[in-house]
Amino acid sequence: MKRKLILWCVAFLFAGMPALLAQGLQPFYKVGEFDKGVAQVGQEVEQQLKAGGYDVIGTYNPGNNDKLLVICFTSNELKELSLQFPDRGALASVLKAAVMSQNGKSVLSFLNPEYMFLAYWGKQLNGQENQLSSLSENVKNIFAKMGTLEPFGGSVNKDNLPGYHYKVFMPYFTDPDNLETYASFDEGLTIIRNNLAAHKMNTQQVFEQVFPDKKIAVFGVGLMDSSTGESHFLPIIGESHIAAMPYEIILQGNKATALPGKYRLALYWPELTMGTFMKIMKTPGQIKDALEAVAQK
Repeated sequence: MKRKLILWCVAFLFAGMPALLAQGLQPFYKVGEFDKGVAQVGQEVEQQLKAGGYDVIGTYNPGNNDKLLVICFTSNELKELSLQFPDRGALASVLKAAVMSQNGKSVLSFLNPEYMFLAYWGKQLNGQENQLSSLSENVKNIFAKMGTLEPFGGSVNKDNLPGYHYKVFMPYFTDPDNLETYASFDEGLTIIRNNLAAHKMNTQQVFEQVFPDKKIAVFGVGLMDSSTGESHFLPIIGESHIAAMPYEIILQGNKATALPGKYRLALYWPELTMGTFMKIMKTPGQIKDALEAVAQK
């Protein structure tokens, strides 16, 4: 009887393990390491994405470091899906891959679409779950042609992503930084474009995604200031997570907003200790200052 009880407990434990393991999601996938230069691997990624039906809408070197490369891409299906979520859903209309030089190899990774979709759209989902899953699998299948996908970057319970916050009193997705209010969408679009062209606060435009009929625009903004930008904070919190970059400004109607640094950095670097975050204590405010300069009338 005792032996049967033990066997039953072991069977119950192993039966429950897949469900337990399935609860955690990692923010990134590592694809592989290549004996090629960063730029060459980047070109091969672009070719794979285009063959898979995606449009590459921007590339850049975070912190002006040519050992780091980010590739931003989208598709019509992704754009259409993102517009179904009224609370800044278009922030997830752009996906990212990254290549970094490490120990003589070029390491390829990409942002886990499901992770971002659940964080940004999870509270707004209303029957789009299958489409979300299909899009995620499609992206993963494209990168699987280049290597073996290995999730990394810290695990967050899948159920916690829709309302993610790092610690008590930290902001949520629904607590954006308000950057500027304009007389109209067109005025906001012109001002942000002009300020990015002028490289206000050492910023760089990486991509622009505009939905004129919806009066929505998303801008990818590189933070190039050597003392406050990516070259300052990425080495501290981890350059292997650069597929989370660039930062974004979203213009909806006549209001420009951005995700607060205390939310966005924690979301994509979830395994960081509070001690490490203390080393970049000023960074969320400095990011907001840069984005406000881009949005400023």
